[in-house]
Amino acid sequence: MKTEHKQVKRMTGAMRTIHWVNAISMVVAVITGLYIGHPYYQTLIADGAVDKYVMAWNRWGHFIVAIIFDVTSIIVAYLYFFSRFEKPYKKLIPTPKNVVEFFEVFLNLVTLNRRKKFDSSHSDSFNIVYFTIFHLLLVWMLFSGLQMYVHGLESGLSSIGSWWPAMLHLVTDWTIPVSAWVIGSGPTPSIMDVRIMHHYTMWWIIAWVVIHIYYQVWRTIFWKEGDIAIVVGGSKFVKENKA
Repeated sequence: MKTEHKQVKRMTGAMRTIHWVNAISMVVAVITGLYIGHPYYQTLIADGAVDKYVMAWNRWGHFIVAIIFDVTSIIVAYLYFFSRFEKPYKKLIPTPKNVVEFFEVFLNLVTLNRRKKFDSSHSDSFNIVYFTIFHLLLVWMLFSGLQMYVHGLESGLSSIGSWWPAMLHLVTDWTIPVSAWVIGSGPTPSIMDVRIMHHYTMWWIIAWVVIHIYYQVWRTIFWKEGDIAIVVGGSKFVKENKA
């Protein structure tokens, strides 16, 4: 019996573009977000003077990548249900097949590939659930970030009219009681609860990214199917046994 490798398409060009745009935006968001929370550097200009616009530039950069996350989140949400390539939502439905696959992939991980009873040529339910958690964390970051943004518009006005702050309050004010409930701050929720939760979620996302990178390297080493190349070329190579 001869073993050959079959090339399997796993990510479209659009999906790979979104992946790398999100990765770069996340780095910018973390760097600028940490500075906004606690300034950790200064920029010197002529004659040793300090650039007084450093905070403004960090806020601008943070806001721009947040807008990028808004756009990519809408695209990803659409593709979850209406992609012509694959529809990830189907792997989230707790059917017997998906549940069995989820636990088989998990067992494959914890047993260091000693047990592999699933088809690794396609997106498995374990990985889809893991990515869905990431997208939910990202949605929370967007809503809580917009709540902090609109909190700064205390007059209820903006350069494009009062409708903008009013709409943001309508869709983001719920983040205040939810944040207070999660961190247990007491009976008087405040915007500080949202700031704390926004900061905590950043660390959860960083932890998610670390585990994600580790798992992709892990699969590449143990499965030997070139999984880590999927985000570059869009394909992996699955072993096939032929007589």
